[in-house]
Amino acid sequence: MRQKTRPRASERPPGELLLRGRDLRLSYGRSIALAGATIDVRAGEIVVLRGKSGSGKSSLLYCLAGVVRPDAGEVWYGGRAVTGMSDDEVSALRRREFGFVFQFGDLVPELSIAENVGLPLRLNGQASPSVGPRVEAVLERLGIGELARKRPGEVSGGEAQRAAVARALVHSPRVVFADEPTGALDTENSDAVLKEFLGLARTAGSAVVLVTHEANVAAVGDRHLSVVDGTVRPPSGDS
Repeated sequence: MRQKTRPRASERPPGELLLRGRDLRLSYGRSIALAGATIDVRAGEIVVLRGKSGSGKSSLLYCLAGVVRPDAGEVWYGGRAVTGMSDDEVSALRRREFGFVFQFGDLVPELSIAENVGLPLRLNGQASPSVGPRVEAVLERLGIGELARKRPGEVSGGEAQRAAVARALVHSPRVVFADEPTGALDTENSDAVLKEFLGLARTAGSAVVLVTHEANVAAVGDRHLSVVDGTVRPPSGDS
C-alpha cells in the first residue's frame, strides 16, 4: 500500500518584506509576555513559531496581527506602522489583509457554518451573489461542505476548527496568523488545512505565521523560530 505523504515546504527564494515586529514588549500585570521580541516575515513564506507554554508565542502572534497593542516596540505591515494606527484603522486592516485562526475556533454560535465563514467577505462589503460560491469552495476543500447550514453547536470540535480555518482563508488574506490550528484535527484533516496554508503561500504569495507544538505540522515551515522568555531566537543548531 502506498504511504500517504504529508504536505511539506519547498525551497523558494524569499519574497518582499511584508511584516515586521521590532523590540516588542508586553506585560500582563507583573507577568512579562514579550521582552523585546523582533521578527521579520516575508511574502510567500510560512514562519513557524515554537516554544514552551508561556514563552510568549501567542502574545507575539496577537501583537503582530493587531489584536493586542504592545506596551512598547513597533509592528510594521507593508511599510505602514500598525502600532501608530487608530483602533478603527487597525480593525479595517485586519478585515481586509489578515486572517486569524484561534486555537479554539471562536465561531459565532448564532450563525450557521456558512455564515461564519462568509463573515470576512460581508464585512469587506462584498455583494451576496459573490459570497456564496467562495464560501462553498473553501468549505468543500476542507471537507465540510455538507455542514454549511449547521450551527457551531451542532458540529464536532474538529469540524468547527476547520470552519474557523475556512473563515480565515476565504478572503485570500495577505497574512494568516494561526495559533495551534490543527490541535483538534486528525491526520487527514490536519493535512487538508496544511495544504490550504501551503497553497495560499505558494500560489497567492501570502505569508503564514504558525504557532504549533507538533513537529509534523512544523514540517511545512520555510523558517523556524523559537520563542524563549518573550524573545525570538533561531532554533538550536541554526545559524
